[in-house]
Amino acid sequence: MEFKKRIEELLNEFLESREDLFLVDLKISAGDDITVILDGDNGVTLQDCLDASRAIEFNMDREEHDFSLQVMSAGLSEPLSAPRQYRKNLGREIEVLLNDSSKIEGELAKVDDEKITLVLRYRKPKDIGKGKVDVEEEKEIPYSEIKKALVIIKF
Repeated sequence: MEFKKRIEELLNEFLESREDLFLVDLKISAGDDITVILDGDNGVTLQDCLDASRAIEFNMDREEHDFSLQVMSAGLSEPLSAPRQYRKNLGREIEVLLNDSSKIEGELAKVDDEKITLVLRYRKPKDIGKGKVDVEEEKEIPYSEIKKALVIIKF
């Protein structure tokens, strides 16, 4: 069996036993350096990373195929990629970079399999008279229009 397919198979077997975890990215370099990035509905613990690492490493023969393996959680600075990651961050402020290079910031209000919905809050000039008025609107953004989305970290 091809090396990459075997790694994918072992990883999928592990993830089937842990439905709260999901794969964000799997990279295998030409030098057989394996990087697995996981996320979870309730976060990812060090033990989760160890369990995933063992599920792969204990089922591979290093005498047959030498490799290095890193298993890590998706960090806060990592872009959101899967609908499941967006769902996990409902209610948080996110910054979305669109394919046309424009940026939108808003509260992640809804997520489905085709799009996300942001609540945008801003101030705009009154239609009549001086001053500004608070505006709140919803904007739907299909995944196909999203180049990159990041959670805004507030302290």
